[in-house]
Amino acid sequence: VQLVESGGGLVQAGGSLRLSCAASGITFSVNGMGWYREAPGKQRELVAAITSDVGSTNYADSVKGRFTISRDNAKTTMYLQMNSLKPEDTAVYYCTIYSGKLHWGQGTQVTVYS
Repeated sequence: VQLVESGGGLVQAGGSLRLSCAASGITFSVNGMGWYREAPGKQRELVAAITSDVGSTNYADSVKGRFTISRDNAKTTMYLQMNSLKPEDTAVYYCTIYSGKLHWGQGTQVTVYS
């Protein structure tokens, strides 16, 4: 299983970024996926998750209404649209997919400055 994130970067508070996660080596459409983040000095936390079947979504309270998780099974890619970004969103963001165990991408840095 290989997960490759992209789309991170430096953005001013209030701005937007879209993260992408390209998956390979796995039957993409039958597995739940999610985005985690880890900020300096903090525990890694689940930001958003999406199921494999009807694409039900779940969000951390801190990002509800600002972030949107989605997936394109045909492209075996998952996305995280992040709007109204805040400095506290600064973290390394990791893509995950569950297939017997949780598989992780290498992470992509998101830095939000005020």
